[in-house]
Amino acid sequence: MADEAKAKEEPGKVPEKSDAWTDLGLTLPIFLLYHLGVVFLPVRNAADPVTAELSALAKNSLPTYAGLTVAIGIAFVVVLAATGQKRALEGKRFALIALEGTLYAILMRFAASYVVGSLTLGPSVETRGVFSGVVMSMGAGFYEEIAFRAGIFGLGALVVKAIFGPGVRRLVFTLLWAGVAAVAFSAWHYVGALGDSFDVQSFVFRAVCGLVLTAIYVFRGFAPAVWTHALYDVWAMVLHG
Repeated sequence: MADEAKAKEEPGKVPEKSDAWTDLGLTLPIFLLYHLGVVFLPVRNAADPVTAELSALAKNSLPTYAGLTVAIGIAFVVVLAATGQKRALEGKRFALIALEGTLYAILMRFAASYVVGSLTLGPSVETRGVFSGVVMSMGAGFYEEIAFRAGIFGLGALVVKAIFGPGVRRLVFTLLWAGVAAVAFSAWHYVGALGDSFDVQSFVFRAVCGLVLTAIYVFRGFAPAVWTHALYDVWAMVLHG
């Protein structure tokens, strides 16, 4: 572990993929911003299983809900500190992950403009302003990356690894599974009362973005994928252009 930490700090080396604790620490601002804001909106991200439970626990009291949300953040910070993971909470790391996510989001944005133009990765729900657009973007980035990158793709990749072990067949089936997870991510946006009407262009666009986000998740980690997704949607939903 000491050698690994030393390698990460050597100048000139490409930063390695972060561990799970660090990833969760780096996404904490997105989690808190979404949950402290979403209770003021008439909608929430469809992949969010937490807000309803917290609201019920708080008995629909906004001060209690806010206190519980902040308490979750504090508890997580305490756990990180107690387990020797304080580096996950360094200010420069938040600045770097935000910069990395911004760069990936810009690249995704310009690539998308050559395919189908300006689109969000989430359903085309009326955002009613900057506040709601930012909050819903945070929710999409956090919860959809948990569901589709860490959940569907990540767990499926572990199954493929267990079945095939190292080798070409594992690589082939992992790539195929990445395609399946990306299609599932795209299809998700057309389901339910808030889902979009099906459109081939937007379906392909979202599937391609799903593949890009999967690549970021595999090679850089969960946190960069979350920040990329969230910041892309902020750009598309709030800045528009």
